[in-house]
Amino acid sequence: MLIPSHQLGHDGEEAALHHLLAQGYELVQRNYRYRRAEVDLIVRRGQQLLVFVEVKARSSTQYGHPEEFVTERKRQLLRLAAEQMQEELSWTGDIRFDIVALLPAADGLRIEHFEDAFF
Repeated sequence: MLIPSHQLGHDGEEAALHHLLAQGYELVQRNYRYRRAEVDLIVRRGQQLLVFVEVKARSSTQYGHPEEFVTERKRQLLRLAAEQMQEELSWTGDIRFDIVALLPAADGLRIEHFEDAFF
């Protein structure tokens, strides 16, 4: 059965958040917007690492893997939003950009977490 894309996106973001929380991350903000940029999840690990996460859920790999759909333009927008968030938080620790890719699986969603996916 095909899941509507908006539902897959929402479910994917929920699954990604639960995955990250289970890995010891703490949610800072969800769906952060700055100008034309949106960051799906901003999480923190300890006091020294702020992670900007792009969540990509696809219904299949027919046209490519989910992580392949993070375009250079999207990466630029994520960097712009990250600079603004760092300023808002007066963040002096490290930052990282991750991608969480999700695909339907027999038991729900298969999650792949790509740490430090780009700069």
